[in-house]
Amino acid sequence: MTDMKHYAGLTFETLRISEDQPHVLRVVMSRPASRNALNTQMGRDLVSFFEELALAPGDVRCVILTGEGEQAFCAGGDLKERRGMTDDAWQRQHAVFERMVRALLDCPVPIIAAVNGAAFGGGCEIALCCDFIYAADHARFAQTEVTLGIIPGGGGTQTLPRAVGERRAKELILTGRALTAQDAFAWGLANAVFPSADLQAQASDTAATIARNGPLSVRQAKQSIHRGLQMSLREGLAFEIEAYNRLVPSRDRIEGVTAFNEKRAPRFQGR
Repeated sequence: MTDMKHYAGLTFETLRISEDQPHVLRVVMSRPASRNALNTQMGRDLVSFFEELALAPGDVRCVILTGEGEQAFCAGGDLKERRGMTDDAWQRQHAVFERMVRALLDCPVPIIAAVNGAAFGGGCEIALCCDFIYAADHARFAQTEVTLGIIPGGGGTQTLPRAVGERRAKELILTGRALTAQDAFAWGLANAVFPSADLQAQASDTAATIARNGPLSVRQAKQSIHRGLQMSLREGLAFEIEAYNRLVPSRDRIEGVTAFNEKRAPRFQGR
C-alpha cells in the first residue's frame, strides 16, 4: 500500500505537497509571482499527482487543494505564457488542461478546495472540479474567458451550472463578472466562507473528520453521488446498491459495527 510519506515526498516544479495530518495531504499550487496562474507545467504537475493518486491512493483519505499566499487560489491561465502562441501550440497546451480536469474529477479521494483568494478562469474551474469549496472571506470567483474571446474550456460550462443552476451560470459566464465569496456561498458555489486566518484550519478540521471515516465507504459514496447525478433516479439507485454491496464483505464494515458495539472509535484500515 502506498503510504503518505510517498506522496508527501513527491516534488513538483509548481506544487508543494505535504502531510497536513494523518491520512490528509495538502497540495499547494505555488507560482506566487504570477498569482498561481495555470501554466503548462502546473497542468502537467496536477495531472501527474492526481493520476498517480487515483491509481494508488494507499492510506490517503482526503486532499486539501489550495494556493500559495493570500492573494490568489489560482488567477487563471497564464496569459504571458500564451502570448504569441500558435493555434497548434495553444491546442496542445489545452489538451494538458483537459486531462487535468479529468484527473481532478476522477480522483477517488475527496478533494476540498480551500480558496484563499482569487479563483478566476481556469482557477475557478479547478475549484469546481473539487468535491466542495471552502472560501476565504476576501476570495472572488469568476469565469472571465468571454472577455478574452474564448469560453471556459476546463469544465466551467458544465460544472458551474451544476453548482449554481443554469440561469446564474449563464449570467456569470456571459458577463465575465466576478462573484464575491459571500455571493458564492449564497448561490451554492461555496459550502462555507471563513475569515482568511481561519480558512486552512477549517479545511483541515473537515478533512480530519472525513479521514476518520471508513476510506472505502467514503470513496464509494463519493462515486455514487457523482455518477448518480448523471443518471436517471432508477439507474442511480442501482449504482448505489452496487457500491453498497461492495462494502459488505470489507474488513472495515466489520470493524465499524464491532467498534460501535464495543463503544470505541473504529480503526479503519481501508480493507
